[in-house]
Amino acid sequence: MSYGRAPRRRFTLLAAPAAAAALALTLTACDSGSEVTGGGDTNFVTGKGGIATAAKGDRVDAPKLDGENLDGKKLDLADYKGKVIVLNAWGSWCAPCRLESKYFTKVAKATEDQGVQFVGVNTRDLERTQAVSFEKDYGVTYPSFYDPTGKLLLRFPKGTFRLQSIPSTVVIDRDGKLAARFVGPLDDTQLHKMIDPLIAEK
Repeated sequence: MSYGRAPRRRFTLLAAPAAAAALALTLTACDSGSEVTGGGDTNFVTGKGGIATAAKGDRVDAPKLDGENLDGKKLDLADYKGKVIVLNAWGSWCAPCRLESKYFTKVAKATEDQGVQFVGVNTRDLERTQAVSFEKDYGVTYPSFYDPTGKLLLRFPKGTFRLQSIPSTVVIDRDGKLAARFVGPLDDTQLHKMIDPLIAEK
């Protein structure tokens, strides 16, 4: 009979719920966009294209996001105050992220002069070089947070537009409030449907 295994087994059983919760919160999925849901007890309205929006009076504040970019330099979302911000969660390992990247690059360039700022949140890439290579290969020029463990993504309040899988995208209005979300990969037409109404807002 072995007495050495019991403590380890007990530790595993105790740690399992915490590990499961952490796993769920760190966004392990790579979503193709086949299923999109609203927000339960929120005032979200999900259109036919799967884009969830909130009326101007029903929007909540976006979380404070600050940290490092892929080059290890400081990056703070507050620096883009007054702009429409398109925030996209992605990973170099995610096939749908590769598919949507050309559209994000295209629309980012097309809307830059209209007060729109694209910002990525790179997650689950354990090496920065993987993310840097992705941006180089796909011509991504806008900045991205380096968030390998998903800590920044956990700052989104429950019951709001959250970056809940990879890829997913939220758009923040000029007042710093969460205005729209899409779960899954986007093309340029869908991006414009999310962004253009916010560009037009006064």
